[in-house]
Amino acid sequence: MADVISIKATKRTEFGKGAARRIRRENLVPAVMYGHGSDPIHITLPGHETLLALRSENPLLSIEVESDEPQLALPKEVQRDILTGFVRHVDLLTVRRGEKVTITVSLRVEGEPEMGTVATVDVNEVEVNADPLNIPESLTVDVTDLPAGHSITLGAVPLPEGVELAADPDAVAVSIVVPAAEPEEPEAVAEDAEGEGDEAAEGAEDSAE
Repeated sequence: MADVISIKATKRTEFGKGAARRIRRENLVPAVMYGHGSDPIHITLPGHETLLALRSENPLLSIEVESDEPQLALPKEVQRDILTGFVRHVDLLTVRRGEKVTITVSLRVEGEPEMGTVATVDVNEVEVNADPLNIPESLTVDVTDLPAGHSITLGAVPLPEGVELAADPDAVAVSIVVPAAEPEEPEAVAEDAEGEGDEAAEGAEDSAE
């Protein structure tokens, strides 16, 4: 079961770029919470707590907006500052216990295929349907000792109990291939050409004698 991270928020009454800049200067994060057909709620989140919460993948948040009942929510879109990594804005999707949501999780590869081959990952993220309290942090496929030419489809990726694949099961997730031969170094090619030229010159001199 996923850990629920509690965050206290306040409602926003000011909007626009100027208001957003003022919010960020106070180390706060502007956010919008929506879902289940209700009107979006514009809120402000504490900057440090939000940054820590969003370090994990698909964290389940319990957002308490002032005196209202806490609501479970998942981050749907996160905007970050390119240079500092500071969270600039968050879109939150409200969820309910027991319902299934479509979410994207990372696909990881473990193990080593047969010697002389490599595993190429065709899909880095997989869409699944899961209860908000049972969202896997990632999915894992094992490529240990798999031969060249072998492939693993999304339908063959092991899923935790209660999690369903929402993507095409026939899509290839990982392929085992023989790596292409590395091109010969330009210097080596030049040396070979120079050597061949010297041999040709020597052959011409021998013929002349």
